[in-house]
Amino acid sequence: MAIRPKTLPAAVAPVMIGTAMALGDGVHHFPTALVALCGAILIQIGTNLAYDYFDFKKGADTAGRTGPLRVTQAGLVTPKGMIVAMILVFALAAAVCVWMIGRAGWPMAVIGVAAILSGILYTAGPWPLGYLGLGEIFVIIFFGVVAVAGTYYAQSLEMNWAIIFAGLAPGFFSAAILAVNNLRDMETDRQSGKKTLAVRFGRSFALSEYLLLILAGALVPVFIYIYTQDHIYTLIAASVSVLAIPLIKIVLTASDGPNLNHALSDTGKLLLIYSIIFSLGWIL
Repeated sequence: MAIRPKTLPAAVAPVMIGTAMALGDGVHHFPTALVALCGAILIQIGTNLAYDYFDFKKGADTAGRTGPLRVTQAGLVTPKGMIVAMILVFALAAAVCVWMIGRAGWPMAVIGVAAILSGILYTAGPWPLGYLGLGEIFVIIFFGVVAVAGTYYAQSLEMNWAIIFAGLAPGFFSAAILAVNNLRDMETDRQSGKKTLAVRFGRSFALSEYLLLILAGALVPVFIYIYTQDHIYTLIAASVSVLAIPLIKIVLTASDGPNLNHALSDTGKLLLIYSIIFSLGWIL
């Protein structure tokens, strides 16, 4: 439950896109892709465990929250046990990083250290990113641009702007997942002093943020095609904007936990669908 499997598409999607782009460009290396996938999933899980522990310690998780059960707050796992689990998962992620450094050199060290530290500091420390309203920026950077570009670079040992642009889409969709999460938890976050963007600017802002993130993610293939004048089939991925309409309606009209939890989960599925379509379009 603490691993939160429904959030893992945010880790899988950018690796899928980076690998597909490497394959389409003829510079793929599948063993490296597999290791990158393991690393991304481990960092996502470690971040979720840190989230569970540090939100409990800071008082952001209470019995009154409407989101999925947090196991530390519920007493299902002791705080010490959660810390041990978090350290173990991040240690495994660091071991993966060592392999990636051997493959692609010092850039992987920078990416690995920054990603692990950010996963911890998202909710830990005196100035946690999530408590300052910087969560969406963190997600767009690390679960979007860095994850896609890092996956591509580790296989190809080269980089181009199309890869950077492509990383924005999973970043935007993952940030939309976070936006729903913050919208749902807005009241309990406000009470605990967690100043997410939803808390800082209110419900209307959070609703607009979700809508804009979904639309921006869906439009990324259009921008890439204009830039590259190639890979026309990736434009099909923009059609996920149609699939997003029911989710947008839920987010705009619902305020209860179950409906917003449903929207959060389905936004993760939307990210995965987008990534599959975009990946196939790039290869074709």
